[in-house]
This record gives sequence, structure tokens and C-alpha cells, in this order.
Amino acid sequence: MFKQQVYLDHNATTPIHIEVKKAMISVMDIFGNPSSLHSLGRQAKELIEDARERVASFIGADSQEIIFVGSGSEANNTVLSTFGCLSQECASRRKMRSNIVTTHIEHPCILETSKCLSDRGLEVVHLSVDLEGKVNLKQLKERLNDKVGLVSIMMANNEIGVIQDIKTIAEIVHEKGALFHSDAVQTVGKIPVNVKDLNVDFLTLSAHKIYGPKGVGALYVRKGIPFCSLIRGGHQEKGRRAGTENTLGVVGLGKAIEMRDLEMEEEKKKLLALKSALRKGIENNIPDVKFNGHPTDCLPGTLNVSFPGAEGEAILLYLDLEDIAVSTGSACASGSLEPSHVLLACGLNAEQAHGSIRISLGKQNTIEEVNYVLEVLPRVIKKIRAMSTVRRTRSQK
Repeated sequence: MFKQQVYLDHNATTPIHIEVKKAMISVMDIFGNPSSLHSLGRQAKELIEDARERVASFIGADSQEIIFVGSGSEANNTVLSTFGCLSQECASRRKMRSNIVTTHIEHPCILETSKCLSDRGLEVVHLSVDLEGKVNLKQLKERLNDKVGLVSIMMANNEIGVIQDIKTIAEIVHEKGALFHSDAVQTVGKIPVNVKDLNVDFLTLSAHKIYGPKGVGALYVRKGIPFCSLIRGGHQEKGRRAGTENTLGVVGLGKAIEMRDLEMEEEKKKLLALKSALRKGIENNIPDVKFNGHPTDCLPGTLNVSFPGAEGEAILLYLDLEDIAVSTGSACASGSLEPSHVLLACGLNAEQAHGSIRISLGKQNTIEEVNYVLEVLPRVIKKIRAMSTVRRTRSQK
């Protein structure tokens, strides 16, 4: 057994950075409501606005274009629901262009919201991807028409790490008069993201994917873009998201962003080296494997691999017994027994999709941990395959 648990599930969530923890502890006694006019309220408000400036600067936005929310899922729901809002005011502002285009590999919060809007009568089109997880741009151009109000395509996939050409996609979308949203929860803080350069209209990010606290995220809304609040009530966030602000969480997000600004580039180099070592070790020590996703246009710390003849959930559980934490796909879908919708969209059959695991590295991982995984994983796969009736039946044919 390794001396400590090897955590390889950073796409699901990350541990809180020590500097983030210190920052949050330091402001715990500033309990005032940021909407209050007295000194305690003003102190809390100042902390929130400082964090807003940090987030905005990091992604190339203006501070008034940043809305703090409870999660990436809430931000994504907010954007899609803006186009699903049936109020006359909202419909007139977007000139009745309410149809939506998205993809088959989006996060469940996009897919489930899209289904809900479709049930309400909106037309939602899902684009296909190629075998490496890249969006079909030809199909995108064909599906755009004067009824499409929004296109929502994630910047990088949470399961296979594939990075889309967001700048080109935004150009195509805007040429047809639609607005463009990108779920960048898996990219902000891992690779450079600049909203002005990408020319997106909406962009989503989350704190707990970048060593910040859970329960807080941010939504970028380009100035002048039609917007309809998902949560209504008070005047918080300039009337765009009601509810007393999560001061501690927002401070944590701001500090996490500050640390990403300092550490992201070095971490990226380190993770690419660790992933390369892990991939080579798997290739050299385990027969019959398949790596999923694009070989180069991929997040630096994400590796998705299929092991035919071995069930992904069994791999996860056996590795957990050896103090190695991995995932079989999206943490938000971990209660489902269905094969990964992302891998199926990339052309894998159900058996291949079921036999896959996602390894997502982070700042605290080391080459010693990678070597330990390469020591344990081959014997785990060998053991599971030896018990597999499917694999045994095939070998007998």
C-alpha cells in the first residue's frame, strides 16, 4: 500500500488550496449582509467586489460582466433558461429566437435542462462529435438558422478532456446571428481563457474545480446581451441573481483565481509530464487498451482509457482498495448504471464505454504516485479480466 491515498479525480473536485483556506478563515468574522449599508455590510461588499475584479481580470472580462452563482450547474441552467423563458418581455428582447443548439457530450446539467426546454416546446438540436470527441463544425453550420437563439458547447469535456475550437465555433455562431455560451468549468484555471479573444457571449466557471470551495461559481455575461434571471427576489448581483451572497465562498473563489494566475503555467507542464508517463506505462504494461479523446487537444491532466473485458466500476473499486481514487466518468452521473453518454457519442460500444476509467491529475500528484498506479493497475486489470465471463467466452471462440 502507498503511504497515502493517491487522488486522481480532480475533474470531479479538487482539494482546497492552503492559501484559499487561509483567505476564507481570515474573513470568517465579517458576517455582515453585503446588501446592508452599515460598516459590516460594506466590509462584506468590498470583499465580494475585490473577488469579482480578480475573476474578471483573469478571464479578460469587465467586472460588471461577472455574476456570482451557487455552482457551474446553476450558471448553465441560467443561460439556457434565459432562452426558455416564455415571458413576453424576455421573448421580445431576444426577438423570439429561442431554439437551442448544443452537443451530445455536454455535462448533464446542460443535457437535462435542454430536455426540460424541449418538453416545453423549444426546439433543441444536438450536434454529433467525431471519434476523438471534436464537434462536427459542418453539422453546426447546417443546423444554424434564423430561429436559433443560442448555441451552447463546452470548452473542454469533463470525461475525456477534449478541448474544442471555441473561437472558430463562436465565429460561425455569430455569423448566423445567434448567441454563444461555453461551459468552461473544466478549462478556466487549467489553460488560458480570455472571453474577449474567444468572443463568447456567456461563459461558466466553478471554484471547486480549481482548488476553491464548493457551492460557488461565476457566470460571464457580455455587456448588452439579453439576460433573464433564474433566481428572482432581491436586488443582489445587480438584480441578476437573487439571494444573499455567499461571502466566504466568493472570497475563496477570488483567492483560488489569484493562485491559478500564479501557478497555472507551471502546473500545466507538470501534469503533461505526469500524464505522458502514465500513458506510456499503461501502454507498455497492459495489453488491449484504448485511449479515448483527442491525443493533443486535451486538458493537461485528463486521461480516459478503456480496458476491454474489465468493468469500469470494478476497476474503480479495486483501485480504491489500494488507496487510489479514480472515476468512471462524470461525478454528476455516478449514480447511473448507464454507460457514459460521452463515450457512446464518440463511437464506443456499450461494453467499451462500461470498461473505461477517467484519471484526472492535479497539482499535488507526483511521479511516485504515478509509478504506484502503474504498479497496481496492471494486476487489477489482469485480475478482473480473469474473472470476466465475456472475455473468457471470446477467448474460447
